[in-house]
Amino acid sequence: MPIFVPPDRLERWVANFEARHGTTQYAVSGGALRGVADDGSDFSAVLPFDQRYAGEAAASAFAAATRAAVPDDWGVLLVRKGGFAVARMAGDTFAESKVGQRHVQGRTKAGGQSQQRFSRRRDNQARQAYEAAADHAARILGTGRRPVVTGGDHGAVAEVLADQRLRGLTVVEPWLPVADPKRGILEQAARDACAARCDVHNA
Repeated sequence: MPIFVPPDRLERWVANFEARHGTTQYAVSGGALRGVADDGSDFSAVLPFDQRYAGEAAASAFAAATRAAVPDDWGVLLVRKGGFAVARMAGDTFAESKVGQRHVQGRTKAGGQSQQRFSRRRDNQARQAYEAAADHAARILGTGRRPVVTGGDHGAVAEVLADQRLRGLTVVEPWLPVADPKRGILEQAARDACAARCDVHNA
């Protein structure tokens, strides 16, 4: 599972890695900053927004590139069954946002016709929730080719993005496996979207 490290913490994070694992050799490979320590542990750090790193093999330079990778105009779309959060961002600042909840019944153990009626009602509630999410996403994110970071439930996000009004949006990494989208979840998702993604393999 990757670790999201904000640019203002990257140099300290890399220093802590070296303190734990020993002298570390740094290199740039495959668009990422990579480090291999004396004990055999290693890490790779990737820029946000599908950007590839081609700078100096140093934490300070990578931190600066992480800050520079954040677009001036981008969006966040988080959807789970019954809940959504959408935001248009100006750099790391919220320009407009909306968080919404729609009731979607849980599963039932009932059988026969009762189960079928329940399933149809549940599907209808989920569809209405996705339509509401798409309406707000179209209003806030518009129809241009704005980069958008998504998260929540893969199927739910796909249902919302299938709306014709959202076809022009460009979905970029990272995917954010968030819980039910509430305001605090949206704010953390925006921070994570602007962070470097670091993977560590301990020897």
